[in-house]
Amino acid sequence: MTPQPRYGKEEFARRGDEIYERDIRPHVRKLDEGKFVVIDIDTGAYEIDEDELAASDRLLARHSDAQLWVTRVGSRYARRFGLRNGSTVK
Repeated sequence: MTPQPRYGKEEFARRGDEIYERDIRPHVRKLDEGKFVVIDIDTGAYEIDEDELAASDRLLARHSDAQLWVTRVGSRYARRFGLRNGSTVK
């Protein structure tokens, strides 16, 4: 079971983005493009995987009370909702 959030949405996002940009992004490789990065915003520990759940499970196994922030290498967002590339519904 994932612990209850200890921070508001804005603080969660600020911490997650800051850790990613400062500590993780300089170390990701071209091969990591599109993979999920799951970060514990309290400790800075993280996992990278193509499978978001696998990365989350590994991080929670190491830090059971982790406050998880998820992002994707090469994207501002972990997930995309709605239509892409100007597609239309027919």
